[in-house]
Amino acid sequence: MKKILCVLCVLCGGAAETSCGYALAGRGSFLPAYIKTIGVPTFVNRTSVFNVETMLTEKVRREFISRGKYTVQPKATDVDATLVGEVSSISIAPASFSATQLASRYTITMTARIELRDNHNNTMLWENPSLVFRQDYEATSTTGVLEAGAFFSQQSNALDRVSSEFARTIVSAILEAF
Repeated sequence: MKKILCVLCVLCGGAAETSCGYALAGRGSFLPAYIKTIGVPTFVNRTSVFNVETMLTEKVRREFISRGKYTVQPKATDVDATLVGEVSSISIAPASFSATQLASRYTITMTARIELRDNHNNTMLWENPSLVFRQDYEATSTTGVLEAGAFFSQQSNALDRVSSEFARTIVSAILEAF
């Protein structure tokens, strides 16, 4: 009888552990197990911001690599899945103003189309045709309004920070199926 109770406890405890559904954020993946290699060719840039596609693509590649589970290639061939992206717009808008009515904080809004395709089954694993990412950025300017290209040429660390957060958002959404 004691032996049967022990077996039941182990079985129930094991079932409870495997069925809880909890996982550490950023460590799980809903992608099929056979996907080991992901191709991330350079994103397409439809904006006036110079080189944004290169920076975003590199940040996305690094983010996938940092998860430690996938090999990332800069090509769309000979890989298990391919992630393609197109940056369709980037805008900068004043979000708050100083006492002298100059913009002191800007909201950066970036819109992109992102698709992850399973190359083995020729199916779409994940897509977002209009992924919108917003982030505030502290900045000082002598004028109240900036064009996105001019802003990023003056504030290169803003583009780096936005690119990192954008990449983290994309990879998390893909791997955690949000």
